[in-house]
Amino acid sequence: MEVMIVPPEKLYEKARMDVFKKDYRRITVRTTDGSTLMGEVNIGIKERVSDLFTKGESQFIVLTNCENRGCSGKVLFINKSHIVWAEPED
Repeated sequence: MEVMIVPPEKLYEKARMDVFKKDYRRITVRTTDGSTLMGEVNIGIKERVSDLFTKGESQFIVLTNCENRGCSGKVLFINKSHIVWAEPED
């Protein structure tokens, strides 16, 4: 049996990469005030965009590269309770 010794800093590096994984998906969101927002969300280590809404602990989603009312490239923090629907692009 071979035992591999891994320095603690390497273990931390691996764990950190898993937690802070970047996996952006393009979505469209409709809010309760009737606004339609398009942008990208980072699903990180989650499997699907829907996991942000059903399994996420945060009350907000972060929409980057957002397009809304002629503005583009914005970052918006959107309260999940103000979202009517969200549609991921394929």
